[in-house]
Amino acid sequence: MLFASTLAAALVGSAAAAPFAGQRTVVDFLEKRDTAAQPEFNITYSSPVNESLPRTLIMATGGTIAGAAASATDSTNYRAGSIGVEALVDAVPVLLNISNIDGMQVSNVGSGSITDDIVIELSKLTNLALCSENAPYDAVVITHGTDTLEETAFTIDATLTCNKTAVVVGAMRPATAISADGPYNLIEAVQTAISPSSQGRGVLITLNDRICQAYYCQKTHANYLDTFKAPEQGFVGGLLSTAPFYYYPPSQPTFKRVYDISAVTAFPRVDILYSHQEAVFDGVNVSVANGAKGFIGAGTGAGGLSPWSSDNLGYLVEQGIPIVSSTKINNGASIPGASGTGYIRSALLNPVKSRRLLQILLALDKSNDEIREAFEEPMRSFLY
Repeated sequence: MLFASTLAAALVGSAAAAPFAGQRTVVDFLEKRDTAAQPEFNITYSSPVNESLPRTLIMATGGTIAGAAASATDSTNYRAGSIGVEALVDAVPVLLNISNIDGMQVSNVGSGSITDDIVIELSKLTNLALCSENAPYDAVVITHGTDTLEETAFTIDATLTCNKTAVVVGAMRPATAISADGPYNLIEAVQTAISPSSQGRGVLITLNDRICQAYYCQKTHANYLDTFKAPEQGFVGGLLSTAPFYYYPPSQPTFKRVYDISAVTAFPRVDILYSHQEAVFDGVNVSVANGAKGFIGAGTGAGGLSPWSSDNLGYLVEQGIPIVSSTKINNGASIPGASGTGYIRSALLNPVKSRRLLQILLALDKSNDEIREAFEEPMRSFLY
């Protein structure tokens, strides 16, 4: 296996040369910098500053984009989070022709190991970088493993309190693979993040030459490059030769709302229940005893939860524990009724995004009526 200490040179030689052959590179290295000026960001590497270029903060969390395998043809058996942010940027030195780059290593794990604490930190750092008074950055790019990328991107989207652009990006092949997609995805993410045409669209996800909004975007294939899509809503744009373009003027998802979590230090536990024939969910009482404050039902069809589970789930409702009904199909709506009774309906949010929104609302001490309103009212106002 290639070790992290040798990956940077290998990546520069294999990944950067082919896509950008013939382009003049102003600088092809990152230099160590004094981090005392911005201790809250814990910047570990920074490009030489060009005052004519925008400022981008890249926050690396690990994942396949930073993964390494023993073979250049192995895209399934590899160790995620094997290289650091400096090696990611070093693989595409042309980045430094389009933006000043600061790199911060927030974590270096597979996305299945991303914790609520990491996501809250990413949200707060993104708001500090982009939305604070005299904000130090023009754009933020977050590199992330693809398995839970949509959860983190949705959380940043639901908590970003200004109109600047953050882009979440990953890869389906590790950095050591032949034709690794990470380096090209990364430069497209930075190009998208700094583009004026990206403003006003919320948090974006870019992979495989396409752009979609975090509110709708989801992983749709476990293995192939063409995986992140908004199956019903569609892409908002794409990239040609790393230049982003959009099909429509800037807009936000119809049902999206933004929440300030600057005072939140932790998310309450929320569990997802996968419904099926004769599902009874006997384990919910154990979950509550261990600290669960709410549940998401990954329901059948348009959010149906097994009738065999009605006693267990009914008991939770009596105790004031919110239950949100979504759909395990991951596409379509769990539609609220006109009366607003029974389980809370997730509208267009899939189970993992419903879980994150419920966590945000619980962390903000919202009542069950307020939680129902947050999930259901935007769609109910259209239907009834």
